[in-house]
Amino acid sequence: NSTQTYAVTGMTCGHCESSVRDKVSACQACSLTVSAATGELIITTSGHVSDDAVVSAAVEAGYTARRN
Repeated sequence: NSTQTYAVTGMTCGHCESSVRDKVSACQACSLTVSAATGELIITTSGHVSDDAVVSAAVEAGYTARRN
């Protein structure tokens, strides 16, 4: 398994976390952890998830993201 961590800017609550989780889960990630408190999105997968796909999904949810 590999882990990819992203900084997500603009999340402030549980609804924000859900929005990001819903959009990014469409990228076929195995496991997602989203935290508004830390501003992080952590993806654990057995394959590879494209950074562009994750960043685009976060933007679709209304936030900005960059890989740490």
